[in-house]
Amino acid sequence: MSTPMAKKETVERKWYVLDAAGKPLGRTAVIAANLLRGKLKPDFTPNVDCGDFVIIINTDKAILTGKKAEKKYYYHYTGWIGNLKETKYRLLMESRSDFAMELAVKGMLPKNSIGRAALTRLKLYKGPEHKNAAQKPIAWTQD
Repeated sequence: MSTPMAKKETVERKWYVLDAAGKPLGRTAVIAANLLRGKLKPDFTPNVDCGDFVIIINTDKAILTGKKAEKKYYYHYTGWIGNLKETKYRLLMESRSDFAMELAVKGMLPKNSIGRAALTRLKLYKGPEHKNAAQKPIAWTQD
């Protein structure tokens, strides 16, 4: 019995909408990463980019559980000596919640060309409206 292997040319990509309102940031990111990678498909192949498109709406209404809002920091380095900047996740979620969601999903994808290609299929919106209605996305309900 042979194992079915997906090919890049035969992959059919669907569009999914995830609503992050009232859900933990990490739980939503896990579902998005699995869909982007294609892990929920029966013909998943690790070395082929066979994931779907994911639209995440209401990123500004995603929540952080526990004390992560005050104790977790986002660090970035400017490139200048001594310029390591830090931002509390509470402030990051208030001002740039779509960026915080993108960071969470990016950390769950592989660090190679497949992960970079998967991240281009992620669409993030702060509010309940999105610009991808023409693609007829399916609402993801399985949590």
